[in-house]
Amino acid sequence: MTTMLGVKYVIPSWTDSSQSANPGSLGDPFNVVVIGAGNVNFGSDEGPWNHSYRLEQKIGPRLKIVALVDPVFERAADVLQKKRASFVESAYRDTVMYKTIHEFASAMKPDQKPKLILIGCPSAYRGSDEPGRDLEIQVMKLFPNSALFVEKPVASFEVSRAFAVANAINQSGVTCSVGYMLRYLKAVQMMKKIIRDNQLTVMATIARYACAYEAIVKPLWWDKELSGGPVIEQGTHFCDLSRYFGGDVDIPTVQAHSVQWNEAPGKLSKIGVDESKIPAENRIPRVTSANWKYKNGATGSLTHLVALQGTAYSCELEVYCDGYLLKLIDPYNEPILQVRRPGSDKDEIYTFKEDDPFLSEISAITDVIEKGQGAAEILSNFEDACKTYELTWAIRLASEKTHQTYNK
Repeated sequence: MTTMLGVKYVIPSWTDSSQSANPGSLGDPFNVVVIGAGNVNFGSDEGPWNHSYRLEQKIGPRLKIVALVDPVFERAADVLQKKRASFVESAYRDTVMYKTIHEFASAMKPDQKPKLILIGCPSAYRGSDEPGRDLEIQVMKLFPNSALFVEKPVASFEVSRAFAVANAINQSGVTCSVGYMLRYLKAVQMMKKIIRDNQLTVMATIARYACAYEAIVKPLWWDKELSGGPVIEQGTHFCDLSRYFGGDVDIPTVQAHSVQWNEAPGKLSKIGVDESKIPAENRIPRVTSANWKYKNGATGSLTHLVALQGTAYSCELEVYCDGYLLKLIDPYNEPILQVRRPGSDKDEIYTFKEDDPFLSEISAITDVIEKGQGAAEILSNFEDACKTYELTWAIRLASEKTHQTYNK
């Protein structure tokens, strides 16, 4: 796990002190604007996400974080202090804090034009064409030649408004990637190759995502009005993987049930926030179980659980085809792929050591930026990510509807 606590990692490309002291000798600076000084961009003990670390790995001493945009200066200053006290100091030496992207645009010097804008602020402030929540649209107006990397989920509100943003991005022609990093796993790409090489048709996808809730201490996460809820904010990764294999979902077929916070099975003993401060109607479900039909006729299902303690999650995805079972286990840590093929009842076991999908997704968009289309494949664009967002909302709404019926 990579955390922001003291920058406890080493990157070989930074170990040559002469290069770090004179990054310009390696080529043109790679300017990046980071929006959001929180965990997804700078790491935490909750998981392996840390986009700044992957940028440092990929770009090396050429990296220049020209601006850090976050309305909470105290948080941004703490992040910069840690980075500047580490061996990656040169990337953050001249970073300036701004409360809004417009402030940076007004103050930007010609040599600060960003090649990439990393959008990792809460989804409540983006993913819409509604003023005040239209961050991507504003960014494209201010920096029409900059690529965008947008963290998932792409929005928190109306699905139609998220698709409006996708349309704006498509019309602009801007390079854009969305952070559905599990698509980049070697295990996932092996699954896709098996299906492709054997000309298989997916019959069903079965996904299970059990999070370790004890380590989730952000009050926003526990408030579905702010986060969207656990399926929209977190289970979205497995909804996306399900779609990656099953294809587009026939949204009207989505059905779901849930265990709510005030039901006996939903009582949790180690919540790290004061849930009493969250309005009762906004508290998150503990279990969501959903199923649906894909447009090609296959079926899909997802069970998301807020149930485990400690720090390790338990996540699996099964993909069934005629004669085949492809089972992905523990994709966040040490992915394992179990493959059962025709002619044998025994599973083939494949392991993938030191596979970092976060680095792979950052590598893909930076290669496209520097080398052009075709240099790498971006596996999740904004429009496709909106389809995943649409599915997660359909699951949430279906589960709330059935719960209301159940309680009558």
